[in-house]
Amino acid sequence: MAELVHKRGKRRDDNGLGSAVDFLLANARLVLGVGGAAVLAIATLAVKRLIDRATSSPDVDDAKAEQKTIEESWQDLSVIKAVQKPQKKQSRADLSESRPSPSMTLPTQAAEPPEHLLSLETPQVESRTLLCLTFQEKLLSYYRNRVTIPEMEVALSKQLATDICIELQSFLQSKCPELPFGSMFLGGSLCDDLQAVAADHICFMLPLVFETTLWSLIPGEDTVIKDPQFWMIRRTDLEYFPRGSSPWDRFLVGGYFSSNVLNEALHKMLVASINWPAIGSMLECLIRPVVASEELMLEVTHYQTQLNVTLCPVIEARDMVLLATPPKGVVENLWRQSFYRSEVSKLKDLDAADSGARQCCLKILKGICQNHPFLGKLTGSHLTHVLLHLSETESDWAEEALATRFQQVIEELVGYLEKGFLPCYFNSQINLFCELLDKEIDEMGYVLYNAASEPDLLLQEWAYK
Repeated sequence: MAELVHKRGKRRDDNGLGSAVDFLLANARLVLGVGGAAVLAIATLAVKRLIDRATSSPDVDDAKAEQKTIEESWQDLSVIKAVQKPQKKQSRADLSESRPSPSMTLPTQAAEPPEHLLSLETPQVESRTLLCLTFQEKLLSYYRNRVTIPEMEVALSKQLATDICIELQSFLQSKCPELPFGSMFLGGSLCDDLQAVAADHICFMLPLVFETTLWSLIPGEDTVIKDPQFWMIRRTDLEYFPRGSSPWDRFLVGGYFSSNVLNEALHKMLVASINWPAIGSMLECLIRPVVASEELMLEVTHYQTQLNVTLCPVIEARDMVLLATPPKGVVENLWRQSFYRSEVSKLKDLDAADSGARQCCLKILKGICQNHPFLGKLTGSHLTHVLLHLSETESDWAEEALATRFQQVIEELVGYLEKGFLPCYFNSQINLFCELLDKEIDEMGYVLYNAASEPDLLLQEWAYK
């Protein structure tokens, strides 16, 4: 009986302490303000937890009460966060170090209003948690904070690339004056405002001017691999115009203009012939050719700017663009038909016609894929063609419909991956998945299938990688 009275007395004391804490928290905001109330609340709750733990007995009833206290502590924590002052925006490094697990949700970091709008009479807007945001709001937040590249960063990368491009063009003209190279120009998503996350890669397009009377194009269906995307360029009239009549004859293999031989010659020049240290010193940057690469690539470092440059020999004929990027394997002499120019033109025309958000959706998808360990094989070209196909059936691409269209793109991708066939928007006979391995298709299909019902998982897991 005495023990029961003792326990009741303890509980009355605890209740009295709880009442005092509740009264203190209820009035602290009025006296101390928002920030002070949050700090006081955290400290007071911590002390209260210690007192409860010290004064509770290890019987079954108290164990249940402790479990209830732990569950209620998450509610208390959410209340405290609601009165905290919005924090300043963290850097990308800070966010990557403190990234939570997928099952945990962090509050959004609301932007602070300008100082001239803050006053004692104007209460600060309370920060909202990610749990309260709609998927539409999460997408737009991801686009603004993770995908969009600062204009200064874009301008710096373009200027650096332009300077290097001029030097490389000058070297090719002096080293190979007999080869009719056209004027080199910048290309790729960075130049078309379609690059995501960082302005870290760009293309140097190197036109090859050749005699149409001495060369003929062989359609992809008639080549050895029967793929309509890969063409061959055959030398003609050798009996009347013998070998040597064209400056490009030095790259002939079996009577065909070999993209492989051309790339090997350019690779040797990039690696061994050009004095990159001298050019880099003049441009105040470090330029290194990538030796162990099938592509013609340069790595450029300019203070904090990292830029990857890809040299792309290109031939334009019959309203087509052919790149010297053959498929992987033993087959040589093939030229890949590029639809990039048509992709960008079509996408921008559609958005201009209905003020659509297709480009926004594309950049969000690109940002997710390049940060994901399994979705990295999905290129901007793949994603663009899915968007163009979907635009044939869905006409509403306003920003308000972004979440719906994004989820539809995921569902469409799952369908194409299940078939292992993504038809080119401009030639339905071309399979844009033709160079993906079955394992890669299965991995991407599994990830996107799980994300089809909960697409925001893509943002939560990989937004801060």
